[in-house]
Amino acid sequence: MFVEIDAEAFAERTRLELAEFAVAMSPAAMHRTVELTERESRIARRARDGRSNAEIGAELLLSAPPVEWHLRKVFTKLRISSRQELRTVLP
Repeated sequence: MFVEIDAEAFAERTRLELAEFAVAMSPAAMHRTVELTERESRIARRARDGRSNAEIGAELLLSAPPVEWHLRKVFTKLRISSRQELRTVLP
């Protein structure tokens, strides 16, 4: 339901909580594609390639805090916790 109304943060939290309590989810729900915004994609690709938040910000005309904020969103959406994991989940 949350995915249908574009409430991805709530959908992700629900998936995590259901998984914690071992509630079975449909295969379709488990394998939904994750959609990053264009800005999130740009930032994630640069982070994947080894650039620092300051370098990414300089390239995209942002300060470091918004870059960090977008990366946290990317990590949540992709269910990862580090920049190194970006290499395995981003082509």
